[in-house]
Amino acid sequence: MFVDSHAHIDGEEFDADRDEVVARAREAGVRAILNVGTGDPHGGNFERAVSVAEAYEGVYAAAGVHPHDARLYDDAAERRLLEVLRGSSRVVALGEIGLDYHYDNSPREAQREVFARQLRLARAEGVPVIIHSREADEETAEILTSELAGSGTAGVLHCFGGGPALAEVALGLGFYVSFAGNVTFKKAEALREVASAVPLERLLVETDCPYLAPVPHRGRRNEPAFVVETARFLAGLRGVTHEELGRVTSENFSRLFGVELSAE
Repeated sequence: MFVDSHAHIDGEEFDADRDEVVARAREAGVRAILNVGTGDPHGGNFERAVSVAEAYEGVYAAAGVHPHDARLYDDAAERRLLEVLRGSSRVVALGEIGLDYHYDNSPREAQREVFARQLRLARAEGVPVIIHSREADEETAEILTSELAGSGTAGVLHCFGGGPALAEVALGLGFYVSFAGNVTFKKAEALREVASAVPLERLLVETDCPYLAPVPHRGRRNEPAFVVETARFLAGLRGVTHEELGRVTSENFSRLFGVELSAE
């Protein structure tokens, strides 16, 4: 059993063959997919993510305003986000939210404000969060600690690409750390060091598809079935079987998001 803890199968990249993509994932042993809605919070992106989740058994959804779109966040966006969070049992998390200082598609001050605001929303709603952090380790750690320490609200650092200090802070807050296909890339030695150190009971795997297809699929459109390759790679790194890695990460997913996984 495997789980893709972060995917974007509602994107236009999958419009032509979404049914086949989900079927291939099932054939590969992927029992759950968390489809994460992003984009303009006023443009129907959240609702599209949820509709895809509701169309397929074993597919769940999350919704949140990505740091790229923080400049678009306002009271109306927050009301819409709340409606989505409360409107379907398939919605199991708020995200992805956080900071992205690589592209800076939104002003950093707006990113920080909207990140903190959505963390407070998640805390109030009692839902886990999915964190995007790129080239912003220190401030991500500061905001997470300020907003969530002692709150009982946890989540996951998705597609982890930061350093050991950020991972340590997140683990101390009860978070999980998720690795995508880039951990298999030749020049990802530093990332593999962190992946080796995260306790198995806090580890997740993901595709972040359609991006970051793992070796041996690098360069292709990524899809949930390929999460098995990332799990296989991490299992070798950790010295366990890929079946054991799949079992543990599936249990972690179930525990974090409150999802009961089918064995078939």
